[in-house]
Amino acid sequence: MVRNNWYLFLIICSFFSCNRELTKEDLPETEHLTLMVKEMEEEILVLEKEIIWLESFYQGLLENKDYLLNHADRNKYIFEGAFSNNIPVEGDGLSKLILSSISPDPKKSLDEIYFTNGLDSAFKAVYDRHDIIAQVYSNSTMQVSRVYPPYDAQNLMDPDINLKKYNFYYEADLEHNPAKKSVWIPEVYVDPAGKGWIMSLVHPVYEGAELFAVLGIDITVDEILHRFLDVKEGNYLIVNEKGDIVSGKSSAIEALSLPPLKNHIYRETIQADNFRISDFNLFMSKSKGVREMAQAFIFNKENKFVFEDEYNLTSAIAYPFNFTDWYLIQINPPLNGE
Repeated sequence: MVRNNWYLFLIICSFFSCNRELTKEDLPETEHLTLMVKEMEEEILVLEKEIIWLESFYQGLLENKDYLLNHADRNKYIFEGAFSNNIPVEGDGLSKLILSSISPDPKKSLDEIYFTNGLDSAFKAVYDRHDIIAQVYSNSTMQVSRVYPPYDAQNLMDPDINLKKYNFYYEADLEHNPAKKSVWIPEVYVDPAGKGWIMSLVHPVYEGAELFAVLGIDITVDEILHRFLDVKEGNYLIVNEKGDIVSGKSSAIEALSLPPLKNHIYRETIQADNFRISDFNLFMSKSKGVREMAQAFIFNKENKFVFEDEYNLTSAIAYPFNFTDWYLIQINPPLNGE
C-alpha cells in the first residue's frame, strides 16, 4: 500500500506539473523493505541451527573415533588419486571426497575419512530439508574435503588444493573466529566446486583445543535472486558494506551505470567465469548520483535518497540486514520511461 501511494504521487505530479523538486519527505517509508528483509532472514537464519546440529553430530563422531574406525566400511569410497571415484548423483547418499595431495599425513587423513563417513547422512538430511541450500560440506585441517551433493571434482579442483587458503576455511579458524561460533561470510565469492557466486555459513569443529575441521553451508547468489527478488515487483538489489552487489534484478543494475550485463541477464553474468564482482560495485559507477547514494546508505546510514540530474533515476530507499552487513535497496526510475 505504501508503494502504491508513492506511485500515485508521481503520477499526480506528472499530470499536474508539480512545481517543486522531489524531497526525502516525499519518499515512502521502508516498511515493505523491512518485511522483505525479515522474510529473507527467517529462511536464511534457520541454517544457523542446522550447522550447529551438524557440529554436534561431528563431535559425536570424534568422541567415538576408535569404535567407528574399527567398524568402518572401508570400501564405501574408492580413490583415484586425490578424488573419490563415485559419479556425481544427487540423492544416492554419497558425498564427493578430496584427499589433497598436500595432506601432512595421508594415512591419518584416510582414517579420518573412514570414521567421518557418517557425515554423509547428516549432510543429506540438512540439504533435503532446505531448498535454498546449494551444498553442505566439511574441510579438515588434514586437507580432507567432503561435499554433498557430489560434484565433478576431478575436472574442477586441483589435486593439491590447499583448503586452508580459502575463506570458507580460514574465516572459521581461531584467528578470525576466536568465539568459535557460526560465521556468515559477508562477501560473495566464486565457489571452486562450480556453483558460481555463493555466500557461506561456516562453523568450526574442535577436538579439544585444536581445530579439527570447518563445516559449511552454501547458498548461491542465483538462488537468492530467484527466491527473494525476482518474485517482487520493483527494482531491488542487495549490496554489502563495500558497495559490492551481492544480488540484484537486472532492471535495477542496468539503471545504475554499471558495466553491461552479459546477455542483459544478471543471472548469466554471475555464472560466467570472467565475472568480476568489483565491476559491480556502487562506488565504481560512472554516475556521481549512484556513488552519492552508496555513500548515503552505507556510510551515513540514511534510508532515503533523492537523485539530482539523473535522467533515468528519481530516488532510492534502503534497509539494512541484521545477520550480516548487507543492505536491501529499491531503485525508483521515472514511471514514464524517459
